[in-house]
Amino acid sequence: MDTWSVLLVLQALLLTDGAAPTPDLAAPTLRILAVGDWGGLDNSPFYTPREMANAKEMARTVRTLGVNAILSLGDNFYFSGVRNVGDKRFQETFEDVFSDRALVSVPWYVLAGNHDHLGNVSAQIAYSQVSKRWNFPKLYYRQRFMIPGTNVSVAVFMIDTVTLCGNSDDFLSQQPEAPQDRELARTQLAWLKKQLMAAKEDYVLVAGHYPVWSIAEHGPTRCLVKSLRPLLAKYKVTAYLCGHDHNLQYLQDADGVGYVLSGAGNFMDPSKRHFNKVPNGYLRFHYGSEDSLGGFVYLEINPKEMGITYMEASGKSLYKAVLPRRTRP
Repeated sequence: MDTWSVLLVLQALLLTDGAAPTPDLAAPTLRILAVGDWGGLDNSPFYTPREMANAKEMARTVRTLGVNAILSLGDNFYFSGVRNVGDKRFQETFEDVFSDRALVSVPWYVLAGNHDHLGNVSAQIAYSQVSKRWNFPKLYYRQRFMIPGTNVSVAVFMIDTVTLCGNSDDFLSQQPEAPQDRELARTQLAWLKKQLMAAKEDYVLVAGHYPVWSIAEHGPTRCLVKSLRPLLAKYKVTAYLCGHDHNLQYLQDADGVGYVLSGAGNFMDPSKRHFNKVPNGYLRFHYGSEDSLGGFVYLEINPKEMGITYMEASGKSLYKAVLPRRTRP
């Protein structure tokens, strides 16, 4: 392992109040990257320097630490999604950017954001039949992983928060006002409740595009605070992952649910305009430096706990949180 790789391993395990021991990379661990809002631009060259920097750093992380899966947290194609399954944006914003050999071998699990819903989300779902690494079977779905070499399991529920709450206007209230199809919203929420009630996995993650809690430009999503947050607490969900606000945040509520915001794949926004809209004590970490190249989240799940490391695209570890293995309700 070269010097840079050794440093990355050490940096990725830095806690805010001290350094954790260097891990045994051969130990039974499931490793996942989570990146949101990475979707380039809708004019040439169809990508941004931050997106390219994130792709490069994600590839280094895969080569150095090993990664089993990548979670795409929405806004995959700015600013109006894609038109059809043959849209050149799939090639120019996704395939040509995340093209490193290390990344090509890692499966992506995809959900849609508000900008994706301005285009043809069905085409993104259909692209699963074109690309071997792009997995987007339905608007909302369940994915199950096993920690290698163990019987410890991880469930990930990929949900569609735009269907659930409605689309948002970034230039008006910034809050989704109501779902376009209320019956579809009720059906999805009932599905999620049933799935969480039955979930026996040792770790349960829910991922959507809109945040439940955020101090930044968009702030907390009222619809999700009302409808989703109680389910996360009641069914002992380990963490909720999202994007939408273009920065990195970690929040944790009184029930111990972690809120992982990773929306720095393409833009960076330093806004803290909704700081007072989040309950006191929830915010643990916020990073939105305009000088930054953005970043993503690295999840390291072992039989005892889940580590959440916020990585800047420059290779620097910014913050780490740890959540325990789930106690089943």
